[in-house]
Amino acid sequence: MSAKNGKKDGKKDSKLDPVAEAILAALAGGAVVAPDDVAKSIAAARAKPSDGPGLWRRYLPAVKQQAVFLARQGRIEILRKGQPADPNDFRGLVKLRLKTT
Repeated sequence: MSAKNGKKDGKKDSKLDPVAEAILAALAGGAVVAPDDVAKSIAAARAKPSDGPGLWRRYLPAVKQQAVFLARQGRIEILRKGQPADPNDFRGLVKLRLKTT
């Protein structure tokens, strides 16, 4: 049964949005990051010479949306003032971390 779950989880990973994958990559190794840091890394990887320095702001809504998705799946936690926040009801400055068991 665990092998079956492993396959199922593998399928989920292969269908993840690239932004969700970027979030998980940023959190690898137990890091705690702000959503804007993830957006800035995505923007840096996709930037064209004609793009301005504020390109990362275009990616911020997608990062927040995918963070909520991953938090609802139980894969990450959204932290507000250092405490886990409800992914369905939070606002303000937040950080992201991998879900602790």
